[in-house]
Amino acid sequence: MNITLKGSPVIVPKIIGVGRNYTAHIREMQARPTGEPVLFIKPATSLCALTAPVNIPKNMGAVHHEVELAVLIGNGGKNIPEEDAMSHVAGYGLALDLTLRDLQSVAKEKGLPWATAKGFDGACPVVPQFTPAEKVEDPHNLEIELSVNDSLRQKGNTRQMIFRLPFLIHFISRRFTLQNGDIILTGTPAGVGPLQSGDRIRARLQHIARVSTQAV
Repeated sequence: MNITLKGSPVIVPKIIGVGRNYTAHIREMQARPTGEPVLFIKPATSLCALTAPVNIPKNMGAVHHEVELAVLIGNGGKNIPEEDAMSHVAGYGLALDLTLRDLQSVAKEKGLPWATAKGFDGACPVVPQFTPAEKVEDPHNLEIELSVNDSLRQKGNTRQMIFRLPFLIHFISRRFTLQNGDIILTGTPAGVGPLQSGDRIRARLQHIARVSTQAV
């Protein structure tokens, strides 16, 4: 898919997901706080347009929606200091972290990686156009929500994030070199649930993005 910022195309090398970053979501998953961010990687092949129909994998168990603030890196780096971290952000957008929940549950039980559950083709629908960072006054105070068939499922605010963006960028860049075009998925509020073919999906990130689409 094509992602743009200020009208220019962006190549996305990788997507870094952050798990367990909202307390209420940790509780609903019957998980435990980890004391530091839980990271996972989605390949670039998982990207697709959130404005297009969302493809639900067949015969792979439950597929859950997780609506998230997506952060686009415009200036990559390694070991980025917290105090400089926000200067590496180029833009913000809205994304879904689609998860094969049954596969993930089995992987957790066996102590295995989540790669299959999180990285399948089409697992990362994002808005095609990101909003420039300078147009977002405070990324830590953005309402985010998702409805399925006109029923509100997820509603939160980015101020509820356990780990804020400067720390996340610092933490991630100590483990993975951040490249220009990388996308960070910052975690999801409570209310995750299954998607079925035919479901109508509406998602919103305050004034930044508003999307209506359908699962197929």
